[in-house]
Amino acid sequence: MTDPRDPRDPLGLSRSITRRDFLDGVALAIGSGFLATGCDRPSPEPPGAEHSPEYYPPGLEGMRGSHPGAFEVAHDLRDGKLGAVKPHDTGEHYDLVVVGGGISGLSAAHFFQKAKGEAARVLVLENHDDVGGHAKRNEFAVDGRTLITYGGTESIESPAQYSPVAQGLLKEIGIDTRRFDTAFDRKRDERLGIGPGIFFDRETFGVDRLVAGDAGDRSTVARTPLSPRGRRDLTTAYHTRKNYFPRVSGAEVKARLAAMSYRDYLKAVVGLGDEALRFFQARSHDLYGVGIDAIPALDAWGLEYPGFAGLGLTPEPAPGLGPTPILEMNEEEPYIFHFPDGNASIARMLVRRLNPAALPGNTMDDVVTARLDYSKLDQATLPTRIRLNSTVVKVRHIGDPATAREVEVTYMRNGKAWSVRAGGCVLACWNMVIPYLCPELPEAQREALKYGVKVPLVYTRVAIHNWTSFTKLGISDIYAPGAYFFHVFLDYPVSLGEYHAPARPEEPTVVHLIRTPCQPGLPARDQQRAGRKELLQTPFEKFERNVRDQLQRMLGAGGFDAARDIAGITVNRWAHGYSYEYNSLWDPVLPAEQQPCVIGRQRFGRIAIANADAGAFAYSNGAIDQADRAVKELRD
Repeated sequence: MTDPRDPRDPLGLSRSITRRDFLDGVALAIGSGFLATGCDRPSPEPPGAEHSPEYYPPGLEGMRGSHPGAFEVAHDLRDGKLGAVKPHDTGEHYDLVVVGGGISGLSAAHFFQKAKGEAARVLVLENHDDVGGHAKRNEFAVDGRTLITYGGTESIESPAQYSPVAQGLLKEIGIDTRRFDTAFDRKRDERLGIGPGIFFDRETFGVDRLVAGDAGDRSTVARTPLSPRGRRDLTTAYHTRKNYFPRVSGAEVKARLAAMSYRDYLKAVVGLGDEALRFFQARSHDLYGVGIDAIPALDAWGLEYPGFAGLGLTPEPAPGLGPTPILEMNEEEPYIFHFPDGNASIARMLVRRLNPAALPGNTMDDVVTARLDYSKLDQATLPTRIRLNSTVVKVRHIGDPATAREVEVTYMRNGKAWSVRAGGCVLACWNMVIPYLCPELPEAQREALKYGVKVPLVYTRVAIHNWTSFTKLGISDIYAPGAYFFHVFLDYPVSLGEYHAPARPEEPTVVHLIRTPCQPGLPARDQQRAGRKELLQTPFEKFERNVRDQLQRMLGAGGFDAARDIAGITVNRWAHGYSYEYNSLWDPVLPAEQQPCVIGRQRFGRIAIANADAGAFAYSNGAIDQADRAVKELRD
């Protein structure tokens, strides 16, 4: 092994970091070559890897998120490679089978059990090796300390805006959002003298330079490597209060903004040059997964992006433009409603509610450090069972869907096909896979389910031995508009129960790096298809190289040494990430009943559909609300 300080390996690429190459944690047999031939008599499925004492997915590093072993069977189904699947009959019968163990699926199981009583038998089938779906928990062991963080769904966004159903569910499982007032340390950055910063990379801006401060501050702009024109353009965008549409009604201005991209607005209306446009290009990546060329200027105005201060627009929706849910959130709520593992704690508390024996404790404080016992998730004596590493490949009615009393659900696990029967089924998986699972759905519904294209993104988590380089440079959160990872920031300072967030720079912590692959210039959905293809073709080694290179270039002046300071890397790859939300640049404004998500989620016999896609709204409360609707449809 090369010495980490060897000049031939300055980034430490050859240095061993804990479990870096352990990609999937459970040696799953996948693909069509492992299909079982089936059998005529019931054949109980043998115990899986989850029953091993060493089974603990949150502690795995390397390629996580949609990890190897979680998606290959579904891709074979899509590509017609599975052929005729003749499953083993497990002999199991349930009142409800839920396909998908994310927040929507777990919520559906909860709502169903609440309605039918604890005697109701429910099976949740999840293709990943952990519960939660996108609500992913990551852990690192560094210098004798366990660091808990999140690899997917981040926070409880604007809980005051949650529906009564979603608010009620949080309360039922033990979440009191007022607890975050004291759990989230809002004074950390002020106390340590750190804050926002901007990294200008040499490939995009001609030189590597990290500038502490906010781009809306004139003194910050003065220290950027931008040309005099570029600096003037940033100042114009942030500070000029000019009405670019004089003598035009507010409703007409909004209609114009809805029909043009934010990039076109900044270029053609505000008059920014190419340098400033490159600076703003990634501004929308975190919410939309695409750049400012593919989001409406109206959305940018609603999110208070620069350039609109003089328009004098009011928040009332303009006639004929349709609702934009993300703009209707209450921005006055602080962004503090965050568990150390993000919304993975919501998923875990739902599991605790369904199966108290699997997760000890009873509060939102103790759930953070409670260890989930995966061996207890799928026990025959439980009213609700959760079966991991199980990819559903077919859901069909036994008989005519209009009169059938049962459905059969077939899934792949450990290279074999298995089947169970149930009185009903909730599909809490992604919309795009449902037409392949249920070919008997009406054609119009199948087409509607295919309409949305999920947004690909990468949440990379890097454990470091200390964060003194951040404090020396005076930064905690870096916007890097041209770099491989456009957003780099220190983990949120949240302490709950026995878990205490790193408070001193000398302590180990987690750094978050976000990438949203897209191809500017294409329609949004085409950008997302291209980004998904890129993600699935990118090996862990390329992510690691970019992690080390970018952190070194950004933080080196503060004493950071990538070879010495990096203790672990987890790449949460979500080739199918955010749910698709309608966009006035690419999607027609339709009455609610004609929207693809509404047509696609219609109940079909004993099959109901619940997921964030079903509401075209990429937030946990949307997933919860859709679960409630789906369960009510089956009950009714």
